[in-house]
Amino acid sequence: MMQRTLLSLFAVALWLFAGPATAENSTKADGFTIHHNVITTDMLTPEVSRAYRIPRSRNRGMLNVSVIKDEKDSTGTPVAADVRAWSVNYLGQQRPIAVREIREGDAIYYIGDFLVKHGETLTFGIEVRPAGDSSTHSARWSQDFYTRP
Repeated sequence: MMQRTLLSLFAVALWLFAGPATAENSTKADGFTIHHNVITTDMLTPEVSRAYRIPRSRNRGMLNVSVIKDEKDSTGTPVAADVRAWSVNYLGQQRPIAVREIREGDAIYYIGDFLVKHGETLTFGIEVRPAGDSSTHSARWSQDFYTRP
């Protein structure tokens, strides 16, 4: 029960912070919607940070990805996927972001954390291959990070 409560808090935290401090995006691709967002981990509650072993810091970002199979007259069905993620800084240096799968009931999402600097703009890339699908879908977006109070 405690695990489910923490997972629920985590999901709520991600959606609450999908406002001006984050980039929340979705990409439509061949019958799937790929949701992807990034926050700084200081936005996580201490409980969620401990539960997911993610340090809270203004200088650490967290990527969240979920893959939804589109279904008519519904919000869709979460599906497992192979997810590869990376960021690229202004110097063109590419850094992989290791992601891990989180499941809560029917929800499936992938999280990974990475370091950020104040004033840094990162371009993110993800490649997703949904389970049972032979196609790989990609998304790219940029986000500015302002980490000083």
